[in-house]
Amino acid sequence: MDTQQESKWDRLIRKEYVHGSLYTDESIFREELEKIWYKTWVYVGHVSEIPNPNDYVLKTIGLEEVIMTRDRDGHVNLLHNRCPHRGNRVCVKHQGNARSFTCAYHGWNFGNDGQLKGYPYPSGFQEDKRKELGLGKVARISIYNGFVFGSLAAEGPTLEEHLGPAKDTLDNVCRNSPEGEIELNTGFLKHKVKANWKLLVENETDGYHPQVTHASIFEVAESGIGALYNESALSVTRAFGNGHSELDLRPEFRKFNEPMRWFGTTADRLPNYVSKMKAAYGEAKAHEIMVDGVRHVMIFPNLFIAEIQLFVLQPLSVSETVQHVTALQFKGAPDLNRRMRQQTMGSVGPAGFLLADDAEMYERTQTGVQLRNPEWLYLGRGSHREHTEEDGCVVGNVTDDMPSRHLWKHYKSLMETA
Repeated sequence: MDTQQESKWDRLIRKEYVHGSLYTDESIFREELEKIWYKTWVYVGHVSEIPNPNDYVLKTIGLEEVIMTRDRDGHVNLLHNRCPHRGNRVCVKHQGNARSFTCAYHGWNFGNDGQLKGYPYPSGFQEDKRKELGLGKVARISIYNGFVFGSLAAEGPTLEEHLGPAKDTLDNVCRNSPEGEIELNTGFLKHKVKANWKLLVENETDGYHPQVTHASIFEVAESGIGALYNESALSVTRAFGNGHSELDLRPEFRKFNEPMRWFGTTADRLPNYVSKMKAAYGEAKAHEIMVDGVRHVMIFPNLFIAEIQLFVLQPLSVSETVQHVTALQFKGAPDLNRRMRQQTMGSVGPAGFLLADDAEMYERTQTGVQLRNPEWLYLGRGSHREHTEEDGCVVGNVTDDMPSRHLWKHYKSLMETA
């Protein structure tokens, strides 16, 4: 190809290579905010975080702070946390229960649906401004199986179009509950790393690193998890399109056909959970669900479900990202939930090893990509053996770079838009 005709993104993203500046260039990060974070669907939160009327919690979409509320009628709202008068933050408490929010600067009061209810000294306004000057609302909000997504763009693909085949992975999470619902009610741990957000996205479904990066914790814990990320294992990696991907470990679990093996335990240790699942789904279907377990999936750009945990990625700058992580909790499964909390603290808590391993790799890579030579990162591992399934999903060996290649393909399509 004549390089004179190449676009900026053609010069930065090749078939099996990406340029290091994609992780370090401040102008590229600013462009990502506009074309990805403020234009596509972004995971914001879960309805279980605001279970009661008038509950609220602060969330983010890119660098934009939003208030996720449940108003008195039970509707979920996503409101920009900015007073329309002088731009002050209206809500400063992380979460709570309130019918309204009052700006501490000039006393403007807003309902938890965003409507302006009143302001001091109304005689200073020639006309009543209450219908005109409410809190800004996120342009589009869509809820799927309790997962709340927002888009700052007034137009674009629907959420279901955005999710595509990856939608089933969210259904799968809920199927692991005897009541068909998850709850996020244990609070979030926050881990800040000095690394670009895309390094984290790529790592979440990278099956090449666990046997190396996490070798010590796998050995100490005498875990069989490491063996699932092996070139000879039956596990695969799958790209769903639109940047979504998964590490599919189900073929390995199905080989043994033992319920709860995915969780590292046996069914006889969770008698209440097993009995409730059989009552809810029937013995055969419950057996299938409990063999497969929760899938290991990345929903672009910021939602990661790692079997027993849920992560939300929040970019702070071109070189800083916060990971918010909480234990998944299945409605109606207290015995399993207790173990989920314990394992989450052990793996990604303040003294956990797994996240510490990954964080070290993120930060070393961020330092490395700032060096000049070689300029390009190679992502071609396994390109000769990936194949496309009937539903259009692309599948490769669990240790291949395939998810990253398809992530960058989607990224390029978004960044090339006007």
